[in-house]
This record gives sequence, C-alpha cells and structure tokens, in this order.
Amino acid sequence: MTILVTGGAGFIGSNFLFYFLREHPEDRVICLDKLTYAGQESYLEPLRSNINFRLVKGDICDREAVEELFTQEKPDLVVNFAAETHVDRSIEDPDVFLETNLMGTEVLMDACRTHGNIRFHQVSTDEVYGDLPLDRPDLKFTEESSLNPSSPYSASKASADLLVLAYHRTYDLSVTISRCSNNYGPYQYPEKLIPLTIRRALNDEPIPVYGTGENIRDWLYVEDHCKAIDMILQKGKIGEIYNIGGQCERTNLEVVREILRELEKPEDLITFVPDRKGHDLRYAMDISKIREELGWKPETDFIDGLKKTIQWYKENLELFN
Repeated sequence: MTILVTGGAGFIGSNFLFYFLREHPEDRVICLDKLTYAGQESYLEPLRSNINFRLVKGDICDREAVEELFTQEKPDLVVNFAAETHVDRSIEDPDVFLETNLMGTEVLMDACRTHGNIRFHQVSTDEVYGDLPLDRPDLKFTEESSLNPSSPYSASKASADLLVLAYHRTYDLSVTISRCSNNYGPYQYPEKLIPLTIRRALNDEPIPVYGTGENIRDWLYVEDHCKAIDMILQKGKIGEIYNIGGQCERTNLEVVREILRELEKPEDLITFVPDRKGHDLRYAMDISKIREELGWKPETDFIDGLKKTIQWYKENLELFN
C-alpha cells in the first residue's frame, strides 16, 4: 500500500511517520509538507535511509502540484495532518488558517475523488466543539456534540470537518475523521504550552501563563494518538468520526508546575499574563466510541510521558535554535 501523509514534517505528523513505518514496514509512505517554521526537514532525518519513504516539499493548496503528486504516486490512502494550529497566530492572521485548513482540505479531497475514490482521513481537534464549564466535570464532548468553535483556528478546522462529511454524502468519498485532545511529546514546536515551558525553564526564563492558569486541557501522549489513527485506518467505519482523548485533565498551571518539579526549577519563573481572547475554559473527551468499536485507549501515564518529553527536549533543543 502507498499512503500519502500531509503535514508529516510537523509535530504529530512526524511522530505518525515514525510509528507507521515501524509498524508497517512493507508499506510505502509519501510525505507532502510545506516545511514551514513548525514543520522542519531535520525532524525526518532518521527516515532518510528508508527506501519506503519519500519527502516532497509542497503546499496542499497548490492544486496543480497535488494533482501531479497523485498521478505520480497513486496513493491508496491519504492522512491529512497539514494544518496551521496555533490559536494565537490565528487571532492575529486568520487568512492563512482558512486557506490551509479549509481550502487545502478541499484540494486534497478533490484529488482523492478524481483518482478513484481514494480513502481520506482528516485529523481534526477537540477545539471544534468549543469549551465546557470548569464546574461541570461530568460533562464531556461526544462525537454528536454540537460544533461551537471559539477561535479562527478552531473555526477553520470545524469548517473542514463539515466539508469532509459533505464530500462523503455528495460524492460518496470514503472518509473518516478523528478529533484529538491536546497532544504532547517529541518534535512539538516550542510555541505550545509544554515545550514552551520546558525550553524556558531550561534557560531560567520567565514562563508565561494565561490568566490564572485554571483552564483545563485533556492531555494525550502523541504516540497514543498515532496508534489510535492507525486503528481507525485499519478498522474504522467509513463516514464516521472518532474522538481520541488522553483521559488526563490538568489545569495549565498544574502542567507548568509539574514540569518545573521535574526540572527542579523554582515556581517563581511563572509569570501570569493577560488572558487570550476567547480562551476556552475546559476540554474533555468521551472516548467510549473508539474504545468500544476499535479497542483503543490511551496507554501512557501523564507523568511518564512528560518525563520522556522533557528528556527529548533536553537532548534536542538545538533543533529549535
């Protein structure tokens, strides 16, 4: 089988490539990536010697280039990780998020449609659901929850999800969608909470925390996420959505404090800053569907995953200099 992975030089995409090529050594994998600031060719250096791997620099919004790649490689399956993902950047410049996250998805699905109904998997986010109140721990998002995005980023991802489902209904395109909670692990660009905190703590720099730090996220170790996507590709039902959550809710402040404890750094590095515009309060995922239908559940304990993540950044900070 030939699988096209878009955005494979980014955080989750690169981890998926490592996982998939290890678990499916007989398959050929093509990575299409624009190689922006958050997706670096150096991340994929360990795969250069693999004869079943090819890296192609390109933009999923470039219809002609995508069409040419599909003609050359004839993929059997497309997994779309390619996305602009940083909420703060989306608030400052929404245009690029709509272009990549929505229009790029359309270009890919058009290619899948015209080349023989190629299976298409869309990697989405729990942020499409909006947020939950802090005082209702009993509430969780299900796949049937209403879409209520809060930022240009999450709105662009929600729009793409709706377009994917529309292509399934209108063109009978074979699609699946996964919506994941906050990922952490190696290769994440240090603009997100965990790698930003690790990098600044290692350099004894102030660590910004929005508001009071009480916003809650559900943390998912990236390799667990990769396993879940692989299960969906192998056994998921066409036309279905699957929530992928870590079952590990922590406030942002708890996460920062845990990193400081692991690094033996003082808590006075924490600096509270004005809250983000439209900042979601809490995310929490109900993963009953993927657990019952596909047998997946998160395996990595948060502290164990955090220790592995911290160690990786200690050894690889030069990638981000």
